Amino acid sequence: NNWYTNYIARWCIQYTLEQLQKVKAGYKEDYDRIIGYTKLKQAETDEWKEVADGMYLPFSEELGIYLQQDGFLDKELVTVADLPKSQRPINQKWSWDRILRSPYIKQADILQGFYLFEDHFSLEDLEKHFDFYEPFTVHESSLSPCVHSIQAAKLDRMDQAYQFYLRTSRLDLDDYNKEVEEGLHITSMAGTWMSIVEGFGGLRIRNDKLSFRPRIPKEWDSYSFKINFRNRILKVMVDKKACHFELEGDHEMSIRLNGERLVLQPTPKK
Repeated sequence: NNWYTNYIARWCIQYTLEQLQKVKAGYKEDYDRIIGYTKLKQAETDEWKEVADGMYLPFSEELGIYLQQDGFLDKELVTVADLPKSQRPINQKWSWDRILRSPYIKQADILQGFYLFEDHFSLEDLEKHFDFYEPFTVHESSLSPCVHSIQAAKLDRMDQAYQFYLRTSRLDLDDYNKEVEEGLHITSMAGTWMSIVEGFGGLRIRNDKLSFRPRIPKEWDSYSFKINFRNRILKVMVDKKACHFELEGDHEMSIRLNGERLVLQPTPKK
């Protein structure tokens, strides 16, 4: 009973049912064609809904947090800080049986769910789960540091966010996991971009528009990145004083900056 697996399964069912209703309401001919091809019955979709509504999500009433899986609190909850460095990386030093009996998490799990479905949870929910699970996370996956960097930035913990950014950007350069001879981590390369753009830049899509909540690590003077949004190129430049935008194209663009609407005009061509 893994929380992330069950949450994703529930969402997939709910999303499918939602899309079926949209097609049925707005595209009757297509809906009839789909039903005719799949032989989908109302009883079957009713059963899907029953499964989704009854999906089990492990939760600790005592701690007020979702559990990564049933039995997580039954483990010996020794944090990574108390794990001898000589035992790292544990995926090369320990048997999988020992790893699975330990509380150590290879990569973001519940926090990955909070990343994908952040609108489903409050900032307080994120903070509580981040504080509980990160101390047990060994980050021995290229999928982990970038998600933690983004979440730490959202919590305005820029020192932590920057350290996780360094972890994802230097994973292969510093060979953290002692496996670079096997090849490079493409996911970590993408995670470096994500840490800057979604983490420090605070990029999100809100109501079909770009939204930014930029922050900057104290170690940096400035940073910049470009976004191609619907065939329009937007350059974002952040320094310690402000955030600046340059828009390529022929039409204005409405965005959100720190929750406020901002209308950008195209930068005049030189």
